[in-house]
Amino acid sequence: MHKHDDAAKKLFGKSYDQLDESAKKVTHHVIERTHIARDVGKDADAVTSRGQRAADAVASFGGSWTFIGLFAAVMVVWVLLNSYILLRHDKAFDPYPYILLNLVLSMLAAIQAPIILMSQNRQAEKDRLTAQHDYEVNLKAELEIMLLHEKLDMLREGQWSTLLDIQKEQVALLKSLIEKNRPAG
Repeated sequence: MHKHDDAAKKLFGKSYDQLDESAKKVTHHVIERTHIARDVGKDADAVTSRGQRAADAVASFGGSWTFIGLFAAVMVVWVLLNSYILLRHDKAFDPYPYILLNLVLSMLAAIQAPIILMSQNRQAEKDRLTAQHDYEVNLKAELEIMLLHEKLDMLREGQWSTLLDIQKEQVALLKSLIEKNRPAG
């Protein structure tokens, strides 16, 4: 835990215990130099229940052009069939204004709406997990860049001191050469 605390103080200016969960994860990943890239959507899908998968399937189908086309076709067939039976036999199973059709449509909407909402809630949770993961990845990248800048600054500082030492040696050599080549007089 000592290296985690040191890293947390260096990276965030706080002790490891004072960090939130995201910062703790990032500190751990920075210390271990591990990657935190993963597919959060697949992780979330791995723990879905049968009901959640069914809600996703209903929402996927209910929001497709296939559903709209089939739905429109059923309604047209319903109206045409009732109109044909009404014209031929003077009595239809759902005469105009199609009260039975309205009842079926209302029940379909009453069942379909909460199922779609369940799927949207699950998708929103996946989006929150993805956003949290993105935040952690971005924070780690920012911290890694800060560490690289520190390393570059340290290297530059070391190079400057080395260059100054070399320059002092060159100046001393030049002085000795000047002294040596100076005419006696």
